[in-house]
Amino acid sequence: MKLFATSLLAAMLALPAMSSLAAGETAPAQAPAAAPAMPAKPDLVKGEATFTAVCAACHGADGNSGTPTYPKLSSQHPEYLVKQLQEYKAGKRKNAIMQGFAATLTDADMRNVAYWATSKQAKPGFAKEKELVTLGERIYRGGIADRQVPACAGCHSPTGGGIPSQYPRLSGQHSEYTATQLTYFRDGIRTNSLQMSQVAAKLNDREIRAVADYIAGLR
Repeated sequence: MKLFATSLLAAMLALPAMSSLAAGETAPAQAPAAAPAMPAKPDLVKGEATFTAVCAACHGADGNSGTPTYPKLSSQHPEYLVKQLQEYKAGKRKNAIMQGFAATLTDADMRNVAYWATSKQAKPGFAKEKELVTLGERIYRGGIADRQVPACAGCHSPTGGGIPSQYPRLSGQHSEYTATQLTYFRDGIRTNSLQMSQVAAKLNDREIRAVADYIAGLR
């Protein structure tokens, strides 16, 4: 009997201390993992106010620029607009006028402006140079195989609607503006899209003008 008691005592001493849970206490609840912070919902009222004060003089009261050298912003994907404003502000995309304006905007301002512009209906454009439309359509829809130029429609969609958060809407954009940007990409003046720089590098002036004019008439 003494041997049994000694063995039992030794076994009890070898066990770890009794947990508070075994003693009848409740285990402390695990704190839930913190959810990722969601961006604040865009304030379209503030967006309109900022757009009117900062952007409307060049881009039109509703984002439908009437000046061919300034892009139409209405109906553009908001993610694309925010990205461009951020890159102007950071100096990644060069334009003295836009850098000055973007420098005054916070990230919240940019989102408000972008989502407000997106909510406005884009006015359709039209092609001007009939002799180039066929060439522009061929490049936009089929690319240029012997120079490995991909079809624009592959990223920007057959109608020019683009793909939200990836590729911008092009349909109805001023041909002068589009041609200028393609030339900037080709000549290394605009460098904030490697993909577009590589595509534009393979296009000559006539091809750039043709595809830009075709894009202007896309619906």
